[in-house]
Amino acid sequence: MSKVLAFDFGASTGRAIKAEYDGKILEYSEVYRFENIPIFENGHLCWNFNYLLGEVKKAIGMCGNIDALAFDTWGVDYGLLDENDKLLGMPVNYRDERTAGIPERIFKKISPYDLYRATGNQIMDINTLFQLAAEDKKNAKSLLFMPDLFVWALCGNKSSEKTIASTSQMYDFNNGGWNYEIARLSGMDTNILQPLVESATTAGEYNGIKIIKVAGHDTQCAVAAMPAESEKCSAFLSCGTWSLIGCECDTPVLTEKSMSDELSNELGANGKINYLKNISGLWLIQEIRRNFKEKGRKYSFNDMEQLARAEQPFACFIDPDAPEFSTAGSMPEKIRNYCEKTNQHVPENDGALVRCIYESLAMKYRFAMNQLSENTHRQFDVLHLLGGGTKDAFLCQMTADSLGIPVIAGPVEATALGNILLQLIALGDIKDIDEGRTIIREQERVNRYQPENADSWKRAYKKFCASALQNKNK
Repeated sequence: MSKVLAFDFGASTGRAIKAEYDGKILEYSEVYRFENIPIFENGHLCWNFNYLLGEVKKAIGMCGNIDALAFDTWGVDYGLLDENDKLLGMPVNYRDERTAGIPERIFKKISPYDLYRATGNQIMDINTLFQLAAEDKKNAKSLLFMPDLFVWALCGNKSSEKTIASTSQMYDFNNGGWNYEIARLSGMDTNILQPLVESATTAGEYNGIKIIKVAGHDTQCAVAAMPAESEKCSAFLSCGTWSLIGCECDTPVLTEKSMSDELSNELGANGKINYLKNISGLWLIQEIRRNFKEKGRKYSFNDMEQLARAEQPFACFIDPDAPEFSTAGSMPEKIRNYCEKTNQHVPENDGALVRCIYESLAMKYRFAMNQLSENTHRQFDVLHLLGGGTKDAFLCQMTADSLGIPVIAGPVEATALGNILLQLIALGDIKDIDEGRTIIREQERVNRYQPENADSWKRAYKKFCASALQNKNK
C-alpha cells in the first residue's frame, strides 16, 4: 500500500490531499487547507511564498507516515534565485500589471505569428516570456516555476517539469526542449532555465519522503484524471478560477488561424498535446460575490444561484475575457458599463448580474468549442467538466444546453487525483495514465447533464456573438 500527499495550489487557496492505494481501491481525503492571499512587495502583487512553504511543512507534519508528495499549481509564474540559491523576492503574481505593453515591445523583434509558431502558446500578457522581459535583470541565476520552486525548497532539486514549462512561451514542441532563441527575447540570460524533466519522476527526498515531479500545471493534472472513454470524441473543461476548454491531440496546431483564435498548445502528462483555450472562469462569480459583500449583501454561492434562476434568461451578455473583467473591483459596475456600451439591456439587480455571468460563460464555452472543432476538424460528442465547477449544477446544465452535447461533470477533485495518479505511476503502483483513468471511471462519482432547450440556446448564441463579442470571429 502506498500513501501519498498531493499539494494542489489555486489562486486563492492551497490544499493538502492524502491518498492511499492498496492495488485496488484508491481512498483520499483533504487533510489541510490554507489561504493563498497575494501580498504587495516593492510595488508588485506577489505570492507569499515563505508563508505558503510554512503551510506546506505544517501539512506534512500533520500527515504521519507517507511515501511521497508532489505539487501542482497554476501556470506561468516563477521565482528567481541568485548565485547563492537565495530567492530574489517573492514570486510576482500574473495579475500584476508590470507586463502592460511588453508584448508590443517583443513584437519589434519577432512577429506574433512567428512567436506562436515557435512556442504554440496563446499570446497573453501573463506568459512567462513577457514577465521575464519586465524583470530587473540583475543577479538572477536560476528560474523555477511555482511547483518546481516548492520542490527546490524541500530538497534542493533545480529542474523544470515539462508541463509547467510548456505554459511559458519558451518551450519548443518540435524538439521537446527549451527554445533558447525565443527565451533571449526577454533580455534574460538563458542559463537561468533549468533542465527539463518528465512528469512522474522522482526529484529527491524530504525527511525520508520521496518528492515527485508530477504535472506541475494543475490543468494537466486535471486532464490526467479525466474519465474519458477511448471510443468517444471527448473534450475537457477544467473549471475553476480559470476555465480551460480543450482536447487532446497527437501534434500541436500551429497555424495562423489557431493563433488568431487564441488557442494554446500545452504539454499533457501523457505526452499528448492539450490544445485549449484559456477563458476567465469562476473568478467572475467569486469577484462579484466579494463586491456584493463589500456592500453589505452577504450571499452564499447557492444564494446567488437562486437569485440568478429567478431572472429572465438571455437578457444580456458580456465577453468574460474582455480586459475590464480581468482585474479586481467594481464587477457590477463593469458589467453594467459593458452592456450599456454594447447597446444591450443593462442588468439592475444582483440576480440579473449573476445570470449574465453564468450565461456568458456558457456561451463563451460554445464559442471556444466551435473554434476547437474548426482547427482540429473534429466533432465532439461529450464534454468532461473537471474540478470545482462540477459542484455548480446551474453552470453544468447551462454548459450542456449551450454546447448541445452531454456534459459529464466530475470528478470534483480531478486536479488532486491527477497529482495522486502520477505519484502512483512514479512509485510503480500503476502502469500509466490510461490505467489511472480506468480507476477514476470505476470509483469516482460523476453527474451527467443532457442538453435541453436547444433552439432557444441557439438563437441566444447568435445574440451573444452579435452583441457581447461584436468584432470577434463568430
